Amino acid sequence: MFRNRFLRSLLLLFITNIVGCLIFSFPVQAQNVDPYVLRYLTDEPVEIQSDRQGGTQTFSVEDLSAGKVLFTDSCLNCHAGGVTIPYPTVSLSLEDLKGATPPRDTIKDLVAYMRHPVSYDGSDTNYWCREIPENWLSDAEIDNLAAFILQSAIKAPGWAKN
Repeated sequence: MFRNRFLRSLLLLFITNIVGCLIFSFPVQAQNVDPYVLRYLTDEPVEIQSDRQGGTQTFSVEDLSAGKVLFTDSCLNCHAGGVTIPYPTVSLSLEDLKGATPPRDTIKDLVAYMRHPVSYDGSDTNYWCREIPENWLSDAEIDNLAAFILQSAIKAPGWAKN
């Protein structure tokens, strides 16, 4: 009887150690982190240009993941993969964002556009892109959305390619 208890205890200890090693040997993924962001955009906080004066803002992986959710919920119908379906010649590539009037290649510039969309040349209101008022998305949320778009334009393979 002593031998059976000893063997059961030894087996339980062995199994506990194996399970513990398995649990602690794999990196833990935060609940609010999107696998796409980790794979293609970044696995650590990034600085993104916030204004024309050279200021930057730091965005965490969670911020970019939140921005991706907002992009998927609000922008994906017209901007799948960074292309612009209603206007295929103008995408969400960094080059096209820089070439707009006014430019849209910083956080503040892209947020200003999303708050009050204008045509690519800046001459008229853009009725294809919906206006995002402050009572719909907070400043932090719209910054995360802009950061996701800009980081995708910088890093994501295939982003804005037709």
